[in-house]
Amino acid sequence: MVLFPNSKINFGLEILRKRKDGYHDIDSVFYPIPLCDVLEVILDPLSGKDQWHYSGLSIPGNSADNLCSRALDLVRERAEIPKLNTFLHKSIPMGAGLGGGSADGSFIIKGLNEMFELNLSHHEMERMAFSLGSDCPFFIKNVPVRAEGRGEVNTSIELNLKGKHLVLICPDIHVSTKEAYSTIVPDDSRISPADIVKEPIEQWRDQLRNRFEEYAFQKYPELAEIKQELYHHGAIYASMSGSGSAFYGIFKGATDKSLFTQFGSTYSFEL
Repeated sequence: MVLFPNSKINFGLEILRKRKDGYHDIDSVFYPIPLCDVLEVILDPLSGKDQWHYSGLSIPGNSADNLCSRALDLVRERAEIPKLNTFLHKSIPMGAGLGGGSADGSFIIKGLNEMFELNLSHHEMERMAFSLGSDCPFFIKNVPVRAEGRGEVNTSIELNLKGKHLVLICPDIHVSTKEAYSTIVPDDSRISPADIVKEPIEQWRDQLRNRFEEYAFQKYPELAEIKQELYHHGAIYASMSGSGSAFYGIFKGATDKSLFTQFGSTYSFEL
């Protein structure tokens, strides 16, 4: 079985309130984009243990305790799964606000459900994915959603950007999510990003905000320069994704990504 876990971007990100559990309630729009990792899962019933193989971008931390292995453990709590040989090629940059690790874990759940005909419902798989991380449930249905709660409360929305072009820039900067949240004063008075994206995209620039940008620009002024350059070269809308540090621009037509390669790894897609 070969899977292609994709990444996502945020259209708007509002921090509404601090929760009693220490997390924050958010309001955002999650949108899938075609920057993908590659996962191959092969049955290996004669092996005494699972085999994990990694290539592409390096994965920080303990590779034996990543979201893929934790997702496999979750599925094994519900069904007998033989030993597996799993290959993960990382193309989605980590710590960029793109949800790459979350996608990998969620795709393991979806893939094993299909591979072993487990008949898990979307709701069951979303509950399993939530135990891996707040944005993991999004990747089960993998369609544009309004994301609320910690990011796990997903409501499908109509948002079609077909024909638009995306330029994605991933600078070599790590933005601390914990530190970024510590600077935010929650505000639940703003219009929801899900309502703003119903308007023509030309109107988003003055209304659709990512609350983490202010912190990121103060600490890393070069990130503000990236956003300015995206607009300078014709982006209809540009923003940081999640808590960063990836930035994207939406363009009406194809745009030369070499205009932005000085800022970091750069990708271009038709949506």
